Amino acid sequence: MLKSSKGIIYILICVLLIISLSGVSYYGYKTFYIEKEIAEPSEYKHHIVLIAEEIDNEYWRLVEEGAKKAAAENDIYLEYVGPLKADNDQLLKLFDRMISVKVDGIIIQGVEGAEFSELVFKGTERHIPIITIDTDVKDSVRKAYVGTDNFYAGQLVGEAMIKNTVGKQFVGIVTGRYDSINQQERMAGFEEAIKLVERIQIVGSQESNITQIGAAQATYTLLKEHPSITALVGLSALDGLGIVEGLNEIAPFKDVYITAFDVLPRTLSLIRNGEIDVTIAQYPKEMGYEAMKLMMKLQKQDILDNEVYTRTQIVEKQDVDRLRQGEFN
Repeated sequence: MLKSSKGIIYILICVLLIISLSGVSYYGYKTFYIEKEIAEPSEYKHHIVLIAEEIDNEYWRLVEEGAKKAAAENDIYLEYVGPLKADNDQLLKLFDRMISVKVDGIIIQGVEGAEFSELVFKGTERHIPIITIDTDVKDSVRKAYVGTDNFYAGQLVGEAMIKNTVGKQFVGIVTGRYDSINQQERMAGFEEAIKLVERIQIVGSQESNITQIGAAQATYTLLKEHPSITALVGLSALDGLGIVEGLNEIAPFKDVYITAFDVLPRTLSLIRNGEIDVTIAQYPKEMGYEAMKLMMKLQKQDILDNEVYTRTQIVEKQDVDRLRQGEFN
């Protein structure tokens, strides 16, 4: 009987050990998500990595789509990686890892702070060209930036509000992340555009953590704290969707002027329905495509033009159908 009990205890210990090891493996998988490709990098001319802010974010999937198109046209192996949820610390760890394995080039969203610049320097020392995309870090030694002129994009938000509203406007800002450089630049552009317009006043801001549910919660908080709000501005891709969701829950009959960012299909549907007034069109597929083309040049030679701004424009209800048909410029 004693031997039988010892055997059972031994089996239980083994089972617990297996579960623990499985948990460690699962945690490692959840910390970074790295997509698996069927082909091996050795079958291609070059191995390029695109590091997204958040792996399954709709906006970053469009960047990936554009980059993949250019990669396929030029026999390049593109590896798409990123944190499961937006997290600068995890993104920087991924960046360091990709430098360490000596890939042929890295395309990455810029991150504010000394650690990012130090990693760019480390990669450059190892002859790995690094391109920032979507968000620039100008004081780093990155080879180039490809993406929106974010200050100009913020100015467009302000210009649209000035044109489309009358009377006093009390504005609530929903921003993706306070520590994101592109969000800071958009905010600065918006403030610059409205600074001489006394009837438009910013009354508060909240962070969405670049999620729809976060934007809905931010909207709820803003309206609770500032019931006088007449306009809401979303500065990242899912903010407009979350603003509409939050507004429908807390004040479904309140007349609020809403500005969003990006032309995700769901955002365009809300503009067509009159639930969002304006969005600022960026072209993430174009960003990915142009970044990859620039990276191919960097495999052969250095470049002079190190800031490549992709298209940015205001999209209103009358523009939606033409935009979907590819006619809007």
